[in-house]
Amino acid sequence: MSRTIPLEKVRNIGIMAHIDAGKTTCSERILFYCGKNYKLGEVHDGAATMDFMVQEQERGITISSAATVVSWKDHQITLIDTPGHVDFTAEVERSLRVLDGAIALFCAVGGVQPQTEQVWRQSEKYEVPKLCFVNKMDRIGADLMGTVDEIRDTLRACPVLMVYPIGKADSFEGVVDLLDMRAVRFEEESRGVKLLYSEIPAELRTACEEARHQMIERAAEQDDALMEKYFAEGTLSNDDVVKGLRKGCLARKLVPVYCGTAFKNKGVQLLLDGVTRFLPSPLDDGIVHAHDNPADTREPRDDAPFAALAFKIVADKHMGRILYMRIYSGTLRVGQTVLNSVLSVDGRIGRIFRMHANHQEAIEVAMAGDIVAVAGLSRTRTGDTICDPAHPIVLETIEFPAPVMAVSIRPATRNDNEKLGTALHTLASEDPTFSVTYDQETSETIISGMGELHLDVLVDRLRREFGVGCEVGRPEVAYRETMTVPQEGSYKHIKQTGGRGQYAHVCLRIEPQEAGRGFSFVNEVKGGNIPSEYIPAVEKGVIRALESGPTAGYPVVDVKVTVYDGSAHEVDSSEHAFVEAGRQCFRQLFLKGEPELLEPVMDVEVTVPEDYMGAATSSICQRRGRIEGMESKGVSRIVNGFVPLAEMFGYSNTIRTLTQGRGSFTMHLERYEAVPYEMAEAIVEKRKKENKVRG
Repeated sequence: MSRTIPLEKVRNIGIMAHIDAGKTTCSERILFYCGKNYKLGEVHDGAATMDFMVQEQERGITISSAATVVSWKDHQITLIDTPGHVDFTAEVERSLRVLDGAIALFCAVGGVQPQTEQVWRQSEKYEVPKLCFVNKMDRIGADLMGTVDEIRDTLRACPVLMVYPIGKADSFEGVVDLLDMRAVRFEEESRGVKLLYSEIPAELRTACEEARHQMIERAAEQDDALMEKYFAEGTLSNDDVVKGLRKGCLARKLVPVYCGTAFKNKGVQLLLDGVTRFLPSPLDDGIVHAHDNPADTREPRDDAPFAALAFKIVADKHMGRILYMRIYSGTLRVGQTVLNSVLSVDGRIGRIFRMHANHQEAIEVAMAGDIVAVAGLSRTRTGDTICDPAHPIVLETIEFPAPVMAVSIRPATRNDNEKLGTALHTLASEDPTFSVTYDQETSETIISGMGELHLDVLVDRLRREFGVGCEVGRPEVAYRETMTVPQEGSYKHIKQTGGRGQYAHVCLRIEPQEAGRGFSFVNEVKGGNIPSEYIPAVEKGVIRALESGPTAGYPVVDVKVTVYDGSAHEVDSSEHAFVEAGRQCFRQLFLKGEPELLEPVMDVEVTVPEDYMGAATSSICQRRGRIEGMESKGVSRIVNGFVPLAEMFGYSNTIRTLTQGRGSFTMHLERYEAVPYEMAEAIVEKRKKENKVRG
């Protein structure tokens, strides 16, 4: 089967933004104008194609990233609509890892909002070129130029206007296309919106000419040949401008900016033109490198060895386990045997699908640059590389943030017990930021996630999708333990109970590391005092101790452990003995190292009307928060601060009550900080009492 659309005309893009900026509405318009949908689905009606989960339709938010494939002016566009809520940041992370380009959506009233900064940082981490679309130009308070200034100042980007608005708020009627220098208005008709072209309004001509002049200058700066031509002729042709801006966009030196109102069907067609003109194809994204050997590469060619990255797993009611993957090179066929190079296991491709939200279109062959779903790879996990068994390669995986909140969960009846375990395993395989652990001391199942909404949605899915009756405990903060003073010492594990005994002797040095460094293990044993085959057992014992810290049973972070000496017995030493010696030695030294309890601290931004500014600042201070800044944006006031997560439970109800329903807030994890001493003592004491009662 040969390729029907050239690879240079393929675009893999996502839409990213702060919650409520209009991502899903914009996606629906793109599907409509590309001929994929013949009826517009609205978020507020619960009818949006890309928000197909019951929980999304009820809440009016995107929870799971949805993919679809559309065509626009002989280009194939794979579109992924990502969530805006910080609790579902994993969906953004995994999507950006496999996309070639993105549309960054902004509310013309809100401008650059907190989650916008978060997703922008995520896109920069994966070096994703972007276009900007300033949405909701029909809203009172819409300010295109103010938003452009914020993109420049807050996001440190170089925005280049591609259109200029004709009117704003209620009088917004269209835009001036600065490339063709003509006015474009949007006339409603039965099959959507018709574009009407006309002369630029006289009162806007000077501003539009200035904006076009800046656009040409930005294009010329991207290429020496274009710069010479610009100096010689004083201007550039439209083809040259597109060439220069495309080069700058791909290098992430500039971002073309469009505007409109997706809900009123204005501006989306010009945005689609921008996607095909400026965002990269898989060819532009170029060669991918092996994670462990940069010299080992794969080119985006159909005849190259097959290589793909699994970025999402979905449990489908009818199809079973479906795996989303981005193909970077080669061709994939139904029935083909492939290798999971991370786990070193083979698998067979049962079926291949192109996805349209929650609908599948079965295909026989997928090629380089495609984003598809497959059935048949039961052991593959998110972030694994799937490749040709004859040409193994491991691509860079996807890193996800650790959960910050936990709740205990138990089955409502004995009949629900087995179903609960199966359902939790399924959800954990789908969502890398959702973890399930069993607390041996309390005999409880603990589920952890990114926030109250995240866990609420997962519990709702347990009840509806899996039919599991369950009872959920109060949300608990995912505390961490660390130490502040280096310690060293030894531990001998000796047991003699008749027959073969147990003997292991280890000397460890443990020291704190800077925040965020995690755990590192160093072997400095010389002369074979501990035989080399037992060193991994010492590390395993330390890791077991890290999982449940000695102070209060929370995970231990940011420590360096060095094994520097010890001894072994030629008969009584074993792997088990050294695991136990490593575990006990670490626990004893950790407790001497002035341990500290750490708590997640959130970056909180509260938006309120001016009259409620005092109430907002007080509500942060009362929660052990620190005010970092205050600013005005239109008629609203914004208070920014850092607040421990433990103090933020139920804050949404508090801020609504304080502001008569007119206040809102967003938050994301900023860092972990030490819990004040008196509070830490109380938390540890409470934890020990609970364990004793339950034990």
